[in-house]
Amino acid sequence: MTRTLSSIAGNTQKLDGGAMFGNAPKPLWARWARPDELNRIPLACRALLVEEGEPVDRRILFEAGIGVFFAPDLRERFGVVEPEHVLLDSLAARGLSHEDIDVVVLSHLHFDHAGGLLTAWEPERESGLLFPNATFVVGAEAWDRALNPHFRDRASFVPRLNELLAESGRLEVVEGDTSETLGPDYRFHRSEGHTPGLLLTEIPMRGGPVVFAGDLIPGTPWVHLPITMGYDRFPERLIDEKQALLSDLVGRGGRLFYTHDPETALSGVSFDGRRFAAIDGLPELSGWQG
Repeated sequence: MTRTLSSIAGNTQKLDGGAMFGNAPKPLWARWARPDELNRIPLACRALLVEEGEPVDRRILFEAGIGVFFAPDLRERFGVVEPEHVLLDSLAARGLSHEDIDVVVLSHLHFDHAGGLLTAWEPERESGLLFPNATFVVGAEAWDRALNPHFRDRASFVPRLNELLAESGRLEVVEGDTSETLGPDYRFHRSEGHTPGLLLTEIPMRGGPVVFAGDLIPGTPWVHLPITMGYDRFPERLIDEKQALLSDLVGRGGRLFYTHDPETALSGVSFDGRRFAAIDGLPELSGWQG
């Protein structure tokens, strides 16, 4: 099967660098991400478009970024930079609409990964659900967490989005390693360190697999094993999960797709006997076939 990958830009964010780099000291992380006067660093909210067939007969979008469903005051609080729905504009630049997407795969339902499924904020109007022709795929543990969040992370979820997904009749909640919607070619890795049931999809490509890294490895600095986020629920477990995934990918010539790295969309992974590193990074993908 012909399969091409394209990175799709969504709205960008600025978040506190200390929160994004956990217990790493600022003199270290500031070498990777330059903070502004409020100590915030720039972050992408990047989606991945997979187009199958020649001509294309199925389009799969991995995540939808943060979008602009927040009211202006909350948009400012959470550092959302652009007022327009950038994901929709990025699809339009490729000659596509959200209506052209057949499947949306969500690693989890934190708002910076799933908020782009919602229409833009308007005064006196509730948000609606975009992607009317898509089946939404999410892991069972991640779905349960969204419906029953812990006090620590409940502000990261959007109850309105949960309701709309449940009411759509187009939601697949996945419990195994594959999805009925996606088919057996796509395999899931799961992670518990950031949030329960984080779904990391492995996409088969001719040069080696690509794993949508989600918030297990949000960007190239986090390829370094000790680097975690303050938002991670179990940092030590996350490091173990990251080590297992990276070891597997090095052995198979695999690559990582990053959602939050402002400079790099895709990279390979190397290991020199002591450290893992991101190599051969690409800033964006457009019809990439691996």
